[in-house]
Formats: sequence, structure tokens, C-alpha cells
Amino acid sequence: MKLKNIDLNAMMEAEQKKRKIWKLVLTGGPCGGKTTGQARLSTFFENLGWKVYRVPETATVLLGGGVNFAELPEYAQFEFQENLLRTMIQIENSFFALAEASERNCLVICDRGSMDASAFVTKKEWEEILNRNQCDEIDIRDNRYHQIVHMVTSAKGAEEYYSIEHHATRLEGLEEARDRDTKAAEAWIGHPYVDIIDNDCDFESKINRLISCVALKMGIDIGDRLNVNAKKVKFAINGPLPKDAAFPNFRDFEVAHHYLQTASRTMQSRLRKRGRMGKFSYIHTIRKQYGGQMIEVKTPLTHRDYSHLLDQQDALHLTVNKIRRCFMYNNQYFQLDIYKEPCHPRCRGLMLLETYTTLSKAEFKDRLPKFLNVDQEVTGDPAFSMFNLSLREEWIDSKKFCHRLSDDEDEDQDATEEAHNRLEAVHRKSSFIEINSGSASPVI
Repeated sequence: MKLKNIDLNAMMEAEQKKRKIWKLVLTGGPCGGKTTGQARLSTFFENLGWKVYRVPETATVLLGGGVNFAELPEYAQFEFQENLLRTMIQIENSFFALAEASERNCLVICDRGSMDASAFVTKKEWEEILNRNQCDEIDIRDNRYHQIVHMVTSAKGAEEYYSIEHHATRLEGLEEARDRDTKAAEAWIGHPYVDIIDNDCDFESKINRLISCVALKMGIDIGDRLNVNAKKVKFAINGPLPKDAAFPNFRDFEVAHHYLQTASRTMQSRLRKRGRMGKFSYIHTIRKQYGGQMIEVKTPLTHRDYSHLLDQQDALHLTVNKIRRCFMYNNQYFQLDIYKEPCHPRCRGLMLLETYTTLSKAEFKDRLPKFLNVDQEVTGDPAFSMFNLSLREEWIDSKKFCHRLSDDEDEDQDATEEAHNRLEAVHRKSSFIEINSGSASPVI
């Protein structure tokens, strides 16, 4: 297939120069640092020249008017949550419109977001609220906000600092605060970009981690000013997949990745389609090596733009199909990618677990899910790179196998064979375990 006239370098540069609007939800349990975090985020980004809008917490506005939620009868609690969601969406829309009208880069900080309302009603009641208001969960969770940051309550790990003083609407004791925190975190399971800021450090470092994780997701280089950037880590998981009951609360999504044609070895371009029950979101990602650094730009797409770019699919790559399972464990947000057919034989049965962490390898080991059979960390290993996994040819025969993004002709046959052997070793372990224990498959 001939490469059509689409300049990916120009697209990447245009996206980086484009005026940015970043819609951030700051959520969490009581006394987690949201108020201070909002103020510090505002100051930080205003100093960078951004316009910052702070959307007030709708529940605090309503509860501050004399409402005692615990005293309401069940039907009134249901109606309160429905009205809260409607009011929240309208208030947010007002601030989103102001951001659209601004000529400056804008950060919109939402003090809690749409899905937080779901933490106070049953699943059946939440679905009824969505239906009555013609809302779709994918739209109001995944497509509405760019990033979710959960500030863990001080009642988990920093109990000596937990207080309900000087807060008119905070009435929770320690146990209730912990429960509220867990429910608030689980409400956002499924959003593609969730960061959990826990209490494994002092409060100043916690706030710096908040600012750093937002800047990182936005693609803003802040150097070592905060020095707490989380790094993505990836682990190979041996099969079989545990039964659903072994997992904490989770959401499964259908995910398809398509690699597009590029004119240079220093650049990769791919499309991602992600969703469930027929409702999808679309992202175009361009990765480029520049000045010894990796630059990655993600652009949300409409279905029309996605379909247009799909014409540029690289025939040397197969479509990557996965089930992506999102869940919380040990105050950590995990994504488990379960590769599914149609796929290259090298991907059959493959499972890769990803998350972000600021911890060292030794410290993070205890955070890994105990119910999964973790084989080894594979962060940065080309044998588990999606670009290489999607190659149509066998790696040893392919000139496109990528050890690193580089101008050089990267034809290290020995290194490629070693990568193949590492992947095969994981497959052999999984096959042996599955034969002895049986397997389970996710169903969406």
C-alpha cells in the first residue's frame, strides 16, 4: 500500500502548538488534600501562563444549604443524586464553555466529577439515573474528562492527620472515611487515565506528586522541579486468567490498536479504539525520538477522523485486539491487557499488566495483585512491545522489528532472537500452568 500524503511530523507539531484545554477531575476520600491540591495546581499552572478554572464541588454547594443526606428517605436520596448529577453537568458545561472561548491554554479542575455520584447509589439505581437523563457512562466518564486524580484519604495511612474540624459538610469518622474513599476510587474504574496519590510520603511530597502526574499526562516538561514523576511499569502475567470472583471490582473494555504507515524509523503512529457495549472512544498516538528523548502526543478523535486515518493502516502490522480489564488494588490503578484473536500466534494467551508508580522495584513488589501469577517485569523489553507484537512477519524475518526508535537500521539478529526466546519462555510457563489448572476467559 502506498503511503498517502499525510505529514505525521506536521500533525504532531500542530497538536503540540495547539491551544490546550485539559479537563481534570480531582476526587478522593475525606481529608485527602483536594482543597490544597486545587490551590497548588492553580498556582503552578497560572505561573506557566495558563488560565485555570476551578469548578466547585456540587455536593458541597447543596449540602451546605442545610441538606443532611443521611436523614433523607431512600426515594429522596435517589432524587438528590439525580439532581446532583444534572446540576454538576450544567455547572461543568458552563466552565467548559468558558475554556473553549478563552484564547489561552486552559486547565479546568473539577472538584469531583460525574461518576462520583454513582458511589452513593446502587448499580441498579445508577443505571436508572443514566437512562432517565439519557446519559451514557462511556460519554460522561471516559469522553468527558481527560484525567482523573484520586487523592487518598488521610484515614488510610496518615490517620494522625485526619480531622473533621473546620469543614461544615465533613462528618465521617475514620472507618466511614475509608469506605467513602474506596467507593470514590471504584466509581472511576474504567477511565483510561486514572492516577492514585496515596499517603506513602509526607504531605508536601503528596501535593508535588499530584502536580507532577498532571503535568506528565499533559505532556508538559517540568524538568526535575518536582522530581516525583511516576513511571509506567509492565509485567508479564502467566495464565490462566483467574475467575472473575478473584478480582476486585473491575470493568472490561474492548480495545483495538492499528499501526499506521510512517516514513521514518524515528516515529510510530497508532490508533486506539476503546469501549464497551457498542460505545467507543478514539485516540491517535504519535511517538517520536527527538534529541535523545521520547515525545508522545495523544489526540482524541471523532469516529469520522478515526475512519479517515484508518486508511493509513500499515499492512506490515496486524490489528491488535485485546480485552482491557481495569481495577483497583492496594491503592493502585491497574490495567490488565488480555490479548485475543484474531491475532498473530505470538499474542495468543498473552496477558500484560500495566500501571504507574513512583516506587522502587523492591517497594512496588508488595503492591502487585496477589491473585495474579506475575511472571516478571518487562518494562521497556522489545519482546513485549505492542509495535513488535503486532508485526505480521516473524521477527527474525522482519526488518521492522524495533529495539528502539532510531534512524539506524536496527538489524541485530541475535538481539531479535533473544527477544523471541523471552516471549516464548513466558508462553511456555503459561501453557504448563493452564494444562494443570484450566483457564477462564473474560466476556464483555
